[in-house]
Amino acid sequence: MALRIIIGLALTVIAFAVAGRRLWWLYRLSRSGQPAPERIAAVREHPGRGAETEATEVLGQRKLLKWTVPGIAHFMTFWGFTILLLTIIESYGDLFSKTFALPWIGHWAFIGFIEDLMAIAVLVGIGTFAVIRLRSNPKTEGRKSRFSGSHTRAAWLVLLLIFLVVATLLLYRGAQINTGDFPYAHGAFASQILGHWLAPLGKGANQAIETAMLLLQLAVVLGFLVLVTYSKHLHIFLAPVNVLFSRRPDGLGGLQPMRSNGKVLDFEEADPDTDIFGLGKIEDLTWKGMLDLGTCTECGRCQSQCPAWATDKPLSPKMLILDLRDHAFAKAPYLLASSDEARDALPEAVKAEAQRPLVGTAEANGVIDPDVLWSCTNCGACVNECPVDIEHIDHITAMRRHQVLIESEFPVEASGMLKNLENKGDPWGMGESKRSEWMTELDFEVPVVDGPIGDDVEYLFWVGCAGALEDRAKKTTKAIASLLNTAGVSFAVLGPAETCTGDPARRMGNEFVFSMLAQQNVETLNEAGARKIIASCPHCFNTIANEYPQLGGDYEVIHHTQLLARLVEEGKLTPVTPIEEKVTYHDPCFLGRHNKVYTPPREIMEKVPGIQAQEMHRCKERGFCCGAGGARMWMEERIGKRINVERIDEALGTNPDTISTGCPYCLVMLGDAVSAKQSSGEAKESLQVVDVAQLLARSVARPEPAAPAGPAGPVAD
Repeated sequence: MALRIIIGLALTVIAFAVAGRRLWWLYRLSRSGQPAPERIAAVREHPGRGAETEATEVLGQRKLLKWTVPGIAHFMTFWGFTILLLTIIESYGDLFSKTFALPWIGHWAFIGFIEDLMAIAVLVGIGTFAVIRLRSNPKTEGRKSRFSGSHTRAAWLVLLLIFLVVATLLLYRGAQINTGDFPYAHGAFASQILGHWLAPLGKGANQAIETAMLLLQLAVVLGFLVLVTYSKHLHIFLAPVNVLFSRRPDGLGGLQPMRSNGKVLDFEEADPDTDIFGLGKIEDLTWKGMLDLGTCTECGRCQSQCPAWATDKPLSPKMLILDLRDHAFAKAPYLLASSDEARDALPEAVKAEAQRPLVGTAEANGVIDPDVLWSCTNCGACVNECPVDIEHIDHITAMRRHQVLIESEFPVEASGMLKNLENKGDPWGMGESKRSEWMTELDFEVPVVDGPIGDDVEYLFWVGCAGALEDRAKKTTKAIASLLNTAGVSFAVLGPAETCTGDPARRMGNEFVFSMLAQQNVETLNEAGARKIIASCPHCFNTIANEYPQLGGDYEVIHHTQLLARLVEEGKLTPVTPIEEKVTYHDPCFLGRHNKVYTPPREIMEKVPGIQAQEMHRCKERGFCCGAGGARMWMEERIGKRINVERIDEALGTNPDTISTGCPYCLVMLGDAVSAKQSSGEAKESLQVVDVAQLLARSVARPEPAAPAGPAGPVAD
């Protein structure tokens, strides 16, 4: 008894010392990052939301269960190990007393049953993981495997250790049954089966097995503890913390403003020599960003859903995080050195790592290749899938901000878009005079805001640059205006006073141009007294709803599909003309994943007689990007397959007559891909891409026009 106490305690002291040293090192590394007071404030201000998130994502495994088989396997393993913590307490108790009982629980037979049941559940779970890893082997599947680039050897070692934890537990409990020291007389069915198998060995052999398996189990558990702190399974400890401090909802929606030393950056007072502009060095990450790097499980769910990776581009959200993590760990001695003298004494390899540019080509020894950085469409698939709430888009945007604002390094073709935004207020450089031309093609008058909006106007219709200036998107704008007029909804537009929301500039990293445009728009909207805003572009919708509040612009913003669906439901719009077509709907990323609007567009199509709705394989929260987000609409796509072509190939698999969507960006990108397919004879000539509003407008009976077409008039003050 004394010997096993000594061995057990010695193993514990050694393991805790090694693991504790590593955790302290990781804590110091995370603290080398920038402060993030807004994260702490959010948790303090909304404790209920934090508790709900922990309950659903950590305890309920919500995101993991999106993938049914691996999700259930992980659920079983997670809860199995949680319950089996009781057996570890019992193991330590057995070191000192063979009659040890759990406090307040005692030798309740039900606990023995639950412990054995969870042990079997863990074995089933890790068996499932083994099969999944064998079937999705990077050596045979290459890029198709979501484990491509992951540290698979460590994963197999972890599976082995988990198996040994359970195996040694059941063996020592089985031996206890034969020595008469087992605390649970009934219920522990798996232990009893092993006890039956071990019984022929005799009491003496079972006593030896009990002691050996008890010590071996503690050794395996403690070894697993140490391995966790040095491997991707660090997420066992970090994931609950990372989830707690993640942005809601799901790290999507609006981008965060630029911060330096924890404070929002004021461009009028900022100094590039002292302030932090985006992410230029790994230590420019906040402690939450550092936490993201250490929390990655290398599961590859993000990679499997990334449209850039799926079309043979170099961006893998998983590998981006791992490359940043590896660089942070390699640079850590430099970051944690107490003085310049201590840094000078570091090995040359560490000093060389510290000098690596965070973004740079292979020739420049960069950590992240520029092609990786600029391949991102900001679609949000990675963030949506990540089971531990890593915020990939925030890190990509932060690096883009530094590249654009400090290094002046970005795709050359995007420079024209930025100049147009600065000089003309729209990406095409067409100017404010063109913004009202679409209204002259209507047979009713659209009021234009001139001063404060009167009480007789319920909604301000934010048309957007594409909706006012791009020929295909203008058809959507006219359809929306006609439907609102038919339904008797009072609305007005800003006309020439409207300018770009700044979304393309912000998404490509030019926070300065975004700030300039956004502040101008907030001032215009506030002066007009805008209360309710309809947006036809999900990018405008997302920016005004989720990002303008950062600048003092708080409005009730609704997407046009949401309003039209409500008007149909209320009977103010009645689809009557049948549209005998097979229609497949494409979910815009900034409407769907970023803002969780999936149902209204589909409800509209359900109400239109004759439409046969056919979903694509990748739809709703798993919808596939059109390739335009993240300012990619104004950049050339030179690597791999075009994302819009990949999406249209999937759409053509449903043999549609029409492809519908709810975004002007998607309308243009998918329309271009359809035109290319029609030119090559791969798509029927009649196939068209339209907005859901256009389908509804074709079906809704309209009243006779009250007045002839004419120029728009101002809204009375």
